Amino acid sequence: MKKYCMMAIALMMSVAMHAQRENWKVADKGPSIDNYFIPATSEAVCPDNEGFIRRWTLLEPIDKPNRGNTVFTDSYIKQHLGMEYFKGQFSLLPKDGQKVKVGKQKLQWHKMDSKLYNVKLFRFATGLDKKYYGIVFLATTVIECDEDIDGVRLSVGSNSASLWWLNGEETLMLSGDRRMVADDGMSKRITLKKGMNVLRGAVINGPGMSDFCVRFIDENGNPVKNIRIR
Repeated sequence: MKKYCMMAIALMMSVAMHAQRENWKVADKGPSIDNYFIPATSEAVCPDNEGFIRRWTLLEPIDKPNRGNTVFTDSYIKQHLGMEYFKGQFSLLPKDGQKVKVGKQKLQWHKMDSKLYNVKLFRFATGLDKKYYGIVFLATTVIECDEDIDGVRLSVGSNSASLWWLNGEETLMLSGDRRMVADDGMSKRITLKKGMNVLRGAVINGPGMSDFCVRFIDENGNPVKNIRIR
């Protein structure tokens, strides 16, 4: 009898410990979003010391199931990142807190400053308790210039594939299953116009982490820093 009592106690303790572990797993959603982002202010900011743009208006992730990152070919990226998910996606400037409907999803825009040079999309999603695999992220930022800046290149690193537009023109595509590496892809030479320039990006993620970094590089290979970000 004593043997059976000990077995019963051991079983109960095992169940209790398992429940504690399960509760811990549910409660543990990774680091807080505050570790990676702060809300943007109304004041313009400059790029960081290496020219990376840290202010972005990010849309909560759009569901986009896929078999894996190996399907991210040029044609796939053009079809699925170049499509219009909601009316006005490529013409309207999103505002912080604004909501849009994508299929059955109701998603909100968040204007934030990244604490790191690379914008941690995975942590953005988990921090908001949103889906983080099989998704598309949309990002927008506004760049102000006091004068035309000719001969610059848009320089991007992304995990995974991404597509970028400057002032409504497709400017750069990074296809394939890739890790985020700074300056992984560069556009042809372009001009940042005097006044307001709108940069939009779409980043797709299958399984795994997701982030990106963006800056402009001048004719001499130096980061462009004489701009303001709204």
